[in-house]
Amino acid sequence: MAEKRPKICGWGYEGEGLTPDEETLVLGRYAERFGVDGFERIDQPALDAIALPTPRVEVPARLQAICSTDAYDRMSHTYGKSFPDYVRIYDGNFDNAPDMVAFATSENDVTAVLDWATGANVAVIPFGGGSSVVGGIEPAVGGSFAGTVSLDLCGLDQVVEIDRTSRAARLQGGLRCPAMEAALKPHALTMRHFPQSFQMATVGGMIATRSGGHFATLYTHIDDFVESVRMVTPVGVIESRRLPGSGAGPSPDRMAIGSEGALGVITEAWLRLQDRPLYRASTAVQFPDLYQAVEAVRQLCQSGLYPANVRLLDESEAFLNGAGDGRHAVVVLAFESADHPVDAWMARGLAICRDLEGTYDDDAAKDPEGHTAGAAGAWRNAFIKMPHFRDALISSAVISDTFETAITWDRFRAFHETVKAATEAAIEEATGHKGIVTCRFTHAYPDGCAPYYTFQARGRHGALLEQWQEIKRQASDAVIDSGGTITHHHAVGRDHMPWYRRQRPELFGEALDAVKQRLDPAGILNPGVLV
Repeated sequence: MAEKRPKICGWGYEGEGLTPDEETLVLGRYAERFGVDGFERIDQPALDAIALPTPRVEVPARLQAICSTDAYDRMSHTYGKSFPDYVRIYDGNFDNAPDMVAFATSENDVTAVLDWATGANVAVIPFGGGSSVVGGIEPAVGGSFAGTVSLDLCGLDQVVEIDRTSRAARLQGGLRCPAMEAALKPHALTMRHFPQSFQMATVGGMIATRSGGHFATLYTHIDDFVESVRMVTPVGVIESRRLPGSGAGPSPDRMAIGSEGALGVITEAWLRLQDRPLYRASTAVQFPDLYQAVEAVRQLCQSGLYPANVRLLDESEAFLNGAGDGRHAVVVLAFESADHPVDAWMARGLAICRDLEGTYDDDAAKDPEGHTAGAAGAWRNAFIKMPHFRDALISSAVISDTFETAITWDRFRAFHETVKAATEAAIEEATGHKGIVTCRFTHAYPDGCAPYYTFQARGRHGALLEQWQEIKRQASDAVIDSGGTITHHHAVGRDHMPWYRRQRPELFGEALDAVKQRLDPAGILNPGVLV
């Protein structure tokens, strides 16, 4: 059978996506939200009609076996999955297409590409799952390089070793999450880290971008799972010692985690695993007021119960995703364990919610499959489908995007009101129409939460990129000015660099520049990202 190919425009693989009926339903809902009869739609350009720039460099003889200048390969490695990426694809703009794509299948291949690129002044863009939503993989490197090569790591896809006793596995950096979980299942193990990009995400990509998983408390970031890392740089290999913990100075792992391909290429990692859960309980709790729901989440996170999930949806977020009536905020609460029934934990969690006027279906709360039914199930289904909406929305000039941040509990209310108001004002200023801004919590901690905002607006074909940029700019300014982080789990990429510079201490930025200079003296690795 032919191997499935990732889409150039759209989420997932070719042949996947919304059915015609689902697309009609989605666009009908958006038309209703904006009070219009329908949308003027445009089609994606025919890919065989797109003129790619002529490669500026030739594939060297020693890399002929692993390099390609095929049009599909170059186009599929030009963009990630962000709103502006889709807009430029619809415009047929592939000006930044890589000159070639290198498909590494071994660490020797990675080293060979870095060696050649350093001498040839060619920028190297490490490429994993291709799901960046912040411009992290686009070869937009300026004019000082002779060319660009996208270094595809998906051929480094092996489970090298499993340590069942310590519950850990040694995995290659290009291994995709579904293949990893399939390999772990016979050992009754799981990583239990499910980013929304799970279908496409790779081990190395998750580490390089500090991904956040679907489970909202305790083990939230990939940081919590990394036991050791092996990273190839243009001047040598960095490999940390495999340990459960260490107090021996700054951790070398932390330099690799979040490095976004700017400091090296992650080829292997030991990751901590968990036993597969046997006991589950999940339900949705309604609250008459957003801030009562927020208080419930805070108390749950500080209770020591550590729910697997405690997702908050504001009134509009719940309604727009079929998980609420538009008058109540919703908290999706879930517990799971591989060791013991979780009924007592759920009972205590629901008691906390009841004290804050939370209401719920008592029978659903006792159903081990409750996460697939009712409001919790509606939200889960919408969450899984969300990445497939964008193609239909772009073609209809609907601006629909997200941004996420984190803030401490004591500052949340003022922060939320400021950011939401700024985003709503930006939408009206950029488009001339009122938009929709909703909020949910993707993750929560004892000391704060990770608000995740969705904004939706009627845009205009021919101006979508500029409209999005203005909304993004004003929303990001509000986040940074109000004390939040520019990104909680979507990485920095090129899109967030102006605000990342404002967030990080100036002296730390200078130290990071020095690290870059030592590990990548020619500056070929993902130029424009992080440094």
